[in-house]
Amino acid sequence: MHTLLIADDHPLFREAMVNAIGSALPGSRILEAGSLQEALQRAMAHEELDLILLDLSLPDAQGLAGLAELRERLPWLPVAIISAQQSRTTVLEALSLGAVGYIGKSTPRPELLSALQRMLEGDVYLPPDILRRPQSPPDIDAVPDVALELALAQLTHKQLQVLERMIQGESNKMIARRLDIAETTVKTHVSAILRKLGVSSRVQAILVAREVDLVAHLARQQRSGGA
Repeated sequence: MHTLLIADDHPLFREAMVNAIGSALPGSRILEAGSLQEALQRAMAHEELDLILLDLSLPDAQGLAGLAELRERLPWLPVAIISAQQSRTTVLEALSLGAVGYIGKSTPRPELLSALQRMLEGDVYLPPDILRRPQSPPDIDAVPDVALELALAQLTHKQLQVLERMIQGESNKMIARRLDIAETTVKTHVSAILRKLGVSSRVQAILVAREVDLVAHLARQQRSGGA
């Protein structure tokens, strides 16, 4: 049995989430909070809590400030964002602050429930189209990260494909199915990607990869006949 906390200041939305989660995860305990302070109080009173679903527009916390405070006060507790704001920059900034997932409020119910299941199993969830969303305008004075470009150049074409799917929030099983390879092979590729990028987790790899145009890297390797 899982225990979740929904932190959102709209009672009707909380009610809809309680009904959806309750039908998909029978026996789960679902707590509610209408503000960040209420969420903090409930979280500290329930050590068995498995996941917090946090809105970005609470009366006492706007934007990612609420996530930052939760991560600082309760660093061991998984927090996922559920919000109408779905810009690529916001999603990736939430990940950089330690969120285990980002769910849009317009997400279809089957995808929402699948995302919750994955996060409760310890995976990270990202919107499927995150890689295709436009980035913020680049800093005209920015200098390309040569070390990062060199690290990406070490990845094989298949590893770049796996990294692309990771950025889109897909699990190893989903990546294996899409690329028509064994799940054990995907795990091997993921380990190689983390090693070559000098990171220790999938989230760190995603944050590193966002700094470059991964699609362009894939296209260049495709033209050069990369494996």
